[in-house]
Amino acid sequence: MAIRLTRIYTRTGDKGTTALVGGERVAKEGDRLEAYGTVDELNSIVGIVRTYLPDYRARLGDDFDWYAGMLRRIQNELFDVGSELATPAAAEYPEMHHMGEGEIAALEHEMDRMEQALEPLNSFTLPGGGVLNAFLHQARTVCRRAERVGWRLNRTEPLNEHLLKYVNRLSDHLFVQSRWVAKRLGEAEFLWDRGLRLDPRAARAARLKATGGGDSGAGEKS
Repeated sequence: MAIRLTRIYTRTGDKGTTALVGGERVAKEGDRLEAYGTVDELNSIVGIVRTYLPDYRARLGDDFDWYAGMLRRIQNELFDVGSELATPAAAEYPEMHHMGEGEIAALEHEMDRMEQALEPLNSFTLPGGGVLNAFLHQARTVCRRAERVGWRLNRTEPLNEHLLKYVNRLSDHLFVQSRWVAKRLGEAEFLWDRGLRLDPRAARAARLKATGGGDSGAGEKS
């Protein structure tokens, strides 16, 4: 479908409604708008990761092009997801793209490849440890929200089952990405320690590990 944008503001949404693909006007706070708006938010965060990525070209080495290409594809797929969510069943058109098994299989294959470089987890991970890791965790949580909103919409307006599976698999993919990036860049992952709030010695040990052995805590000697 040809795309031509000649004017960005239209004033047609000033009354709290917007047009879906096909022309139907709906409330801006509706589930369908919330669904593709959340996917758009997710796409923006993946865009941040792509923007920072060239800073790590040397450290990623031979994996840079593969990873950069993967992020580019995912951003385009998310745009396809948003387009599909913005198109009610009555407005679907012959050449319209629908998410399918191929996109899901690609995510699973990439997760399998990344997980080969990772050790099993003995604890839950916390967001952070590096810039890319932190943004990927943020993307993961927004992706989970997109899935929840999608399922809520699906209760009243059935969606393509592959679309919902894709969003589910992508949240797992983003989690694996966060771990893989940390591993490839040699950056620490923050791990959840349930006893930290109760055991000051464990807290100090965690700080020592995170800072590579140093400790700048006030009143403490290393």
